[in-house]
Amino acid sequence: MTIFDDRERAHEAEFARTGEMAFRVAARRNKLVAHWAAGLMGLTPAETDSYAKSVVQADFEEAGDDDVARKLIGDLAAAGVEVDDAEVRRALDEQMVEARRQLMEAR
Repeated sequence: MTIFDDRERAHEAEFARTGEMAFRVAARRNKLVAHWAAGLMGLTPAETDSYAKSVVQADFEEAGDDDVARKLIGDLAAAGVEVDDAEVRRALDEQMVEARRQLMEAR
């Protein structure tokens, strides 16, 4: 085994850890923003848990945040809550920061 092989394995491991952490942060962010939206919609705790799972699932529809934002805006509108795209995106950004903080503290 050469130094280059060791370096390559180290880079591959770091790449895998980075990808896993990004996935965990996004999932946590989606759960947090779902709780925010559930509060606006007046959902019960049981409904909030179910809703959070559906928001996390929505993130698998396409790359990026558009799928989650679209779900949140649609669900909030259906519940009679007036919210615009900018407000939802701001909530996504704020909850991303919170998700990172929570995961870093958990380490």
